[in-house]
Parts: sequence; C-alpha cells; structure tokens
Amino acid sequence: MLFNSFEFVFVFLPLVVVVFFASAKFLGNTFAKVFLILASIFFYAYWNVKFLPVISISLIVNYFVALKIHGSQQNKKAWLIFGIVFNFLLLGYFKYAKFFMSIFGVDIESVILPLGISFFTFSQVAFLVNNYKGSINNAPFVNYFEFVMFFPYVTSGPIADFRNMNPQFDNAEIFKPNYDNIAAALNLFIVGLFKKAVIADYLGESIEDIFANANNLTMLEAWGGAVGYSMQLYFDFSGYSEMAIALALFFNIKIPENFNSPYQSTSIIEFWRRWHITLGAWVREYIYIPLGGNRNGEINKMRNLFIAMLFTGLWHGAGWTFILWGGLHGLMLIINNLWRKLKITLPKFLSWLITFMSVVICWVIFRAENLSDALKIIRTMFDFSKFTLPWKYGIYFKFLGRLGFSFDNTLMNAKPFGFMCIYIFVSLVLTLAFNPPQKSLAKFKYDYKFMLVIFILAIWSFWGFSQISDFLYFKF
Repeated sequence: MLFNSFEFVFVFLPLVVVVFFASAKFLGNTFAKVFLILASIFFYAYWNVKFLPVISISLIVNYFVALKIHGSQQNKKAWLIFGIVFNFLLLGYFKYAKFFMSIFGVDIESVILPLGISFFTFSQVAFLVNNYKGSINNAPFVNYFEFVMFFPYVTSGPIADFRNMNPQFDNAEIFKPNYDNIAAALNLFIVGLFKKAVIADYLGESIEDIFANANNLTMLEAWGGAVGYSMQLYFDFSGYSEMAIALALFFNIKIPENFNSPYQSTSIIEFWRRWHITLGAWVREYIYIPLGGNRNGEINKMRNLFIAMLFTGLWHGAGWTFILWGGLHGLMLIINNLWRKLKITLPKFLSWLITFMSVVICWVIFRAENLSDALKIIRTMFDFSKFTLPWKYGIYFKFLGRLGFSFDNTLMNAKPFGFMCIYIFVSLVLTLAFNPPQKSLAKFKYDYKFMLVIFILAIWSFWGFSQISDFLYFKF
C-alpha cells in the first residue's frame, strides 16, 4: 500500500488512527499497541503477502539472537557474529545474489526484492550490536515487533533506532490523542504528499525518455535529465520521509528526520550531513567508527571514509553504477577533508556550485542503467557541439546561430521539454529557499491563508493520484 493512494489516505489511515485511540481508551494500552502491530502487518502484506514470511523470520531470529546475547557471557560475541551474518546473508540473497554471481559468469534468475529489506535489516543489525554493547537492556517482544513493523517507516525508512523508539512505545501519552500533533502531522503529510505526487512524479515521467536515449541527446537534454533526476530523487525520497514522520506523529511518536535541505550544502561533507541522515548516522556508527574512524592518522581516516562510502553505494543497489557512485563520493569526501587543511576559503556561491554540480553528475551514474549510458550522458553534458535549441525559438536566438549553434526540431518535442525545465527551475528554487517542512511549518500561523494553501496542495496532490508511482527507494 502506497502513502500516495486513495485507499491509504481515505480508508487505512483514518481507520487505524480512530481505532488505535478508541481501543486505548476502552480496552487498554496493550490492546491498542497490539492493534497497531496488526495494522502494520496488514499494511506490509497488502503490497505482496509473499514478503511477510521474510520480515517475520528476520524479526523472530533477530529477537532470539538478542536474547542469547543477553543470556550468555562467554558466547555473546559468537551470537552477535551469527546474527550479523544471518542478516547480511538474507539481504545478500534477495538483493545481491544475481549481481555477485554474474561477476563469476553465472546467470541466475532474479529474486523479487522484499519491500524495505535494506531498512529493516540495518535497523536490526544496529539492535543486535547495541544489545552486545549493553546500551539495550530491556526489549519486550511486543515493543520489538512494533519497532520492526511500524507502518510509517517499515517500507521506506527512515532507519529507526530501538534505543529511541522503545521508550516512546511505553509512554502512556502516546495513547491519548494530541490534537496539536494531529494538526501538525496532517499539514506535514500534505506537504510531503505534494512533493511526491506532484513534483517528483511529474519529473519522473519527463526524464524517463532522456535516460532511455543516452545515445541521442542534446546538451540541454542531458543537463535536463541530470538536474531533473536530482530534483526527482530528492522530492520523492524527502517527501516520503516527511510523510513517514507525519504518520508517526499521528500516534504521538517521533521518528528521526532524514533530510535537512541537502542541496543548500556548500561542501560534500555538509551534503552527507544533510542527505539521508539516518543512513549516514548508521554507516558512521557501525562501519566507519569500527574501522577506526579518525583515530589512527589521516591515511587510515581517508581509507575508512572511502570504504564507508563504497558500502553506502552498495547499500543502494547491486550494480557497478552504485559502487562507482559510492566510490566517487568517498573520493570527494577525501578531497574535501584535504582541502579543509589548506584553510583556503572560496566564495560561498562558488562552493555551493561546485558541490551541487558534483552531486548532480554523480546522480547521473546512480540513475543510469549501466556505466556506458552514464558516461555518454555526462560526456554530452559538456559537449558544446551538441548545444541546440528548439527550432521554433530560433527567431529569438539568431545571434547564437551566427556563433555556430544549431536549432533542433526534435528537442523533447520542445513544449514538454520547456515545461520540464520550468518544473526543474521551480523545484531547485524551493530546495534552496526553504528549510525542511517540519521546521518551516512550525513558523507559520494557522490562519485561513495558511489553511487555504494546505487545502490547495492537498487537492493538487489528490489529482496526481491518477498517475500513482512507486517510491523510488523501494528498489534500493
């Protein structure tokens, strides 16, 4: 079930919210908690019931291993290793088996990827590690079940931490309706829905043809595809993450933010503090720091950064494009760290432009079907011999013709391409001009003007439901 669907918005969500609070009031908090778990199971199974055994087995095995870690002083490390191996073998089978076997020339049939497996696997690995470290001492099974299955983030993140979620599940205040939270959640959900259903989905349709025709692009089309995908991915993922935060808030539960205006960053280091925050925090705590972090000299620090980013790339998908994308970001982080040691300050706009362009170029590699297509698109982005304009605008740009530029009659059918460029420009302005919605909304006054804007965004978003698309990170 998608957040951006009529059955979710008008049936599932209001029904679950009403029954949750009503059951807490009349039947008790435990019954309400169990009901929320059952609703989350239904939500997850609604997409494909075949995925349910996978997440159920993962959940039960991880909880069993956590119990063993607590109950054994001599074998706790062995149980931790067993749990981590189990999790990554499960993830590896569904997500990476075909890719790794293809390296050895063995072709196997693709396996359908269970929804959210990357998210719930990482959450549970962290759960085991924190049990081993002793930072988790009490994990009631019902709370753990709710932690893994909680429907706002089970399929799409953010990556949750049991240390933060467990106290909330036992807080008596979450079982009482908080109308301030419900109002804030409703507004944030609509803004996230608008970002996903109106902005991201339109851009997704527009750039599909660009990446499918890497051999026959003009310079403007290549840039349109690159920047357009950068906007699509951001508005799709951040919109879904904000909807998840809003959905949890309906139940008075707070989950971590995942984005903090990343395209405002003036360095790659800053970008990774703002983009997919929960994944960055996970990789830092469970990959980068265990490798040694920055404790053993600059060379080891740079090595650890590079490995951590390779791992980040591989997390996103099984393919050389993802590995190269991660490696390039690792290399840029190394360069950024070395540059800081020189203590040379660039103008803020230039720092932003270099960072943004670097991120956009890397997104081309991330999005392309293969490395060959990625290189063709990037090459075209900087090939001025392929700079053309729609022929019907030629009358306005005659001076360019005298300079050797040409006009193309097939440039993405001219009008749709021009409209896409307007969409991209407006999207970029929105990312640069506004803070994350959960912060910006707190500053608005709830007057009739504000409510009118929210109402318009809601109607516009519902209109976009006619062309429902999946969440991009489902496939990662």
